[in-house]
Amino acid sequence: MNCRPGCGACCIAPSISSAIPGMPQGKPAGVRCIQLDEANQCRIFGQPERPAVCGQLMPSTEMCGASASAALAWLMQLECDTAPA
Repeated sequence: MNCRPGCGACCIAPSISSAIPGMPQGKPAGVRCIQLDEANQCRIFGQPERPAVCGQLMPSTEMCGASASAALAWLMQLECDTAPA
């Protein structure tokens, strides 16, 4: 499965604990990654400075749903369900 053009949900919903260029402390859940451009595409896709966790996240029917808003909602719920207590 390929990413939905213009979605960007996986670059907004999850928290990322590793450094991202421009975000040396990573990013909290629900915060737009600084590397997400105006078209919701990753500026560092395929680059070595891209966090490993980003490269390991693969699109799926369950995660991506029928729309960008569905993907954002699913990923935000997953983030809540897996956050430390």
